[in-house]
Amino acid sequence: MPSAFGQGAGVAFASAFRQVQGDVADFISHGSTGASVSGVDTSSAQALSVQAQALRARPALAASGADSDIQQQFLASIQPWADETGQKLGVSPAIVAAHAALESGWGQRPLRAPGGADSNNLFGVKAGGQWQGAVAAATTTEYAHGAALKKTEQFRAYPDTASAFRDYADMLSNNPRYQAALHTGNDARAFAGALAQGGYATDPAYADKLSRLASKLQQQGAAASAVATQPGD
Repeated sequence: MPSAFGQGAGVAFASAFRQVQGDVADFISHGSTGASVSGVDTSSAQALSVQAQALRARPALAASGADSDIQQQFLASIQPWADETGQKLGVSPAIVAAHAALESGWGQRPLRAPGGADSNNLFGVKAGGQWQGAVAAATTTEYAHGAALKKTEQFRAYPDTASAFRDYADMLSNNPRYQAALHTGNDARAFAGALAQGGYATDPAYADKLSRLASKLQQQGAAASAVATQPGD
């Protein structure tokens, strides 16, 4: 499935960032509600190359402010894994990237493993009883009967970003609760609604927040692709 994050998309994404900052900021203020349960390796050189593209785009993003710059770099840094995961799940890579952005606060609010190391858990996936890997304890907000409650939960910890994306893809693919989210293509609302109905998060507004963010990134990605394919002067 074509990626929404091709070269030249940086400038177009800048306007999307200004629109979706409120959604992500609101989600961060209430904490991650995360998943309730629990590929192909991408080289470090490839990831660094993508990050370098984001750095080259910085002058064009200057008018959008530091936050937009950080967000663009985050999207560029996860592009290879968003593409790969989107293909595995049968959904737009922009939807995958939006989910990572929403849960991690554009990578600025990482879950910390013991010792303070980054857990690389970009999707708020909880450890669960069957998880055999490393864990990181974090405070999260759960909703019960409309009331928000702060709780300390155990979340999965990964050695790197690629592992986090692979585990996320495996979890959604293998858990019957999330089968309706698979192969939803560019339909961000269908994907987000299926996750919420499957119990991925307890926030009653979760599906709306995710679908709005994903839709805006998709729209900006499509606009950027159209500009990039236009013939030169």
